[in-house]
Formats: sequence, structure tokens, C-alpha cells
Amino acid sequence: MPDLPESRSAGQTRLRSVPVEVRVCVGHARPTVAELLELRQDAVLPLDRRIEDPVELYVGDRLVAYGELVEPDSSGTGALGVRLTGLVDGGAA
Repeated sequence: MPDLPESRSAGQTRLRSVPVEVRVCVGHARPTVAELLELRQDAVLPLDRRIEDPVELYVGDRLVAYGELVEPDSSGTGALGVRLTGLVDGGAA
């Protein structure tokens, strides 16, 4: 039975309400196993990026956007947010 326009619209509406997980990558580290075993509380693991460098946003394994870390409100809660600075072209892998 072919989809009627009304049912397709309802399906699209339901699909829009499906939550997706967005991961934000702020950098990478490549320590040796020995370096990992030496880590203790308060140790700092250096990343390959600076604090002002863009972060990457992923949905699943797909890079979808770039952004910068921000504090979304001035309440002093320390919460983080991401301001989008660029979208990845839909043809990118």
C-alpha cells in the first residue's frame, strides 16, 4: 500500500523526535601503556590541541560539524556547551 502524504508527514514528525547522541571531540592523546599506568589523580594528559582550537561534533562515526567550547550561561555552574562554527558537507565521510 503506498504511503499517503498525511502518513509520510506524521512519520517525519515522529522521526524528528528521535533523540541522537552527539559526541564532541576536544583532542586526542597517544600515551604509551607505561605512561597510562603511571597516571594518578590530578595528573594531566596532554592532548594534541590547544584550548582555542575547534572541536569536532560526531553523530555516530560521522563528523557533522565543528564548533568552539563555550559556557552557555553565566550562572557559574561550569557547564559546557558548543557554539557551531561550521557544518561538514553532506558528502564528507
